[in-house]
Amino acid sequence: MRHGEAAPMQADDAARNLTQIGHDEAEKMGIWLNKNFHPDALLVSPYIRAQQTANGVAKNNAFTFSETTPDVIPEGKPQVAADYLETLIATHPECNTWLVVSHMPIVSYLVDQLSPGNMPIFNTGAVAVINYDEQTQRSSYLSINAPANV
Repeated sequence: MRHGEAAPMQADDAARNLTQIGHDEAEKMGIWLNKNFHPDALLVSPYIRAQQTANGVAKNNAFTFSETTPDVIPEGKPQVAADYLETLIATHPECNTWLVVSHMPIVSYLVDQLSPGNMPIFNTGAVAVINYDEQTQRSSYLSINAPANV
């Protein structure tokens, strides 16, 4: 998931807040996620706008596992993020559906790392749905869903 709409760029990119539209996008997608996927694990960027998005999603979802990691910041390395996510999946078998709240461009690159050849462009608040097979460590990109379309 890409974070919701944020305030314009500023000197401290990590401190940018969501706009009211961004908060609304996060809550709307939280309702949609709960209705369709019931995510039970969360991996989120430490940047304020990603944290605020995760909080908005959490209003309608109960996460049994939640972690903040710098691996999914905008300039993060997609291979490192994918490897870390796969490690978390393997070490937390009690969690069936994972939500990663991050930023462009790493969200697009992360999808490509997990499902080569698929690199969607994320609108703010958009969620890419990927089916991951832990046995084969292969993923299938299914769709991208934006707040305006759910």
